[in-house]
Amino acid sequence: MSNQFFEQAILNSPYGYPSHYWQLDETGQPTQRIIEGRRPAQFITPIPKPRKQKGTSRQHEMVYDDLSSQEQQYDYLASIINKVRHEVDLWRKSPQSEWRVTSETARLLKHWRHHEFNSYRPFFCQIEAVETVIWLTEVAPKLGKRGKVFLDHLANANTEANPGLNRLALKLATGAGKTTVMAMLIAWQTINAVRHPQSKNFTRGFLIVAPGITIRDRLRVLLPNDPTAIIRTANWFPAICWATSSAPASSSPTITPSSFANAWSCQKALECCCKATASLCKPPKPKARCLSASCPN
Repeated sequence: MSNQFFEQAILNSPYGYPSHYWQLDETGQPTQRIIEGRRPAQFITPIPKPRKQKGTSRQHEMVYDDLSSQEQQYDYLASIINKVRHEVDLWRKSPQSEWRVTSETARLLKHWRHHEFNSYRPFFCQIEAVETVIWLTEVAPKLGKRGKVFLDHLANANTEANPGLNRLALKLATGAGKTTVMAMLIAWQTINAVRHPQSKNFTRGFLIVAPGITIRDRLRVLLPNDPTAIIRTANWFPAICWATSSAPASSSPTITPSSFANAWSCQKALECCCKATASLCKPPKPKARCLSASCPN
């Protein structure tokens, strides 16, 4: 008997919204049935049967109690993820007049969503990752109680984990293009920070932390002055973002690829990063160097 799941495990294009998925049973095994729509986010944790030993029944009860509470926590997180996805889906389908974002953000979104790329183009998961951050940053605060639910969840999670340090993490599969997502987020933040210097939602300073020299070198493409920089080599950023046709020069400064490279303070951030992690590099001498060519470290 053939196993259709293994014969055609991939049902969707990486460039489009997921429309079908393989149904899984309670143990995470495929049922050979294809379901229309997008797979809901869920956590599957297989629990092996405990060995029967005398005097350990109380211990097993404690373990199962812990697993039960952990599963409840996972279910709650999955529900939050699915609700965020739903909100972003509705927002994505809405007319531009209802996006509640800056004109610069709108230009980037239209480019990433609809531009006819000649070769390399963004995956849907990359666009959705950036969309989610944009929605949480620019849109959710304007939705009243509807957006406050998610913002409160993030605030409480950050307070519990690291008080005073607000973090927003994106989880993407291996090979999904996380470095490019970083470049997209940097472009979105930098362009808006230059055009809207009084806004607290945007910044021109970025700290890039890498676990080692190999990964650090791969992240060189995030530096706008680098010859291989994504901002220069990929057609992922609309030319209209470098123009100012929609606003007077006095209120909307001109942004060019060259001025973009000078707009964000990556040099100092990377310098600090290198100083902080120099002791972790092997060999310790010569001293670890920053990604930036102008950095003295």
